[in-house]
Amino acid sequence: MRDACCYHLSMNRKSPIGIRLRIDFGPLCSIGPGKIALLEHIERHESLSQAARELGMSYRRAWQLLSDLNHSFATPVATASTGGTGGGGAELTAFGRELIGTYRELEKKAAAEAGHRFRKVVIRSRGDLTRSRRPLSRGKGKRGHS
Repeated sequence: MRDACCYHLSMNRKSPIGIRLRIDFGPLCSIGPGKIALLEHIERHESLSQAARELGMSYRRAWQLLSDLNHSFATPVATASTGGTGGGGAELTAFGRELIGTYRELEKKAAAEAGHRFRKVVIRSRGDLTRSRRPLSRGKGKRGHS
């Protein structure tokens, strides 16, 4: 599974074109790279706190995102148990794994299509996008002086 939040359009690491895909299911329900990454980390570690640590987010924020996902769909994406003698944990449901797979499949297809449609236009109009760009400057002349 991938940790990155942006899918680059080709296996060539030099590709400057990438996408960030967000799917809105309504005004209060969406999934995007952050929530998908959280689910992937939960699946890998079976721990919400470990997933949060690896993603650099607070446990509270991770809990809020997971709760939001669990309440947004008719079927929960994960189950969680509180700590105790054996410790707590989190586990993805079959629906949660399906959600990740569907998102990643669509992301890959969208990236391929974006690469196909934009690569020629962008490279032709701007040249090599991987090189550094100079910031805009006012020039060397003095302004306001005669």
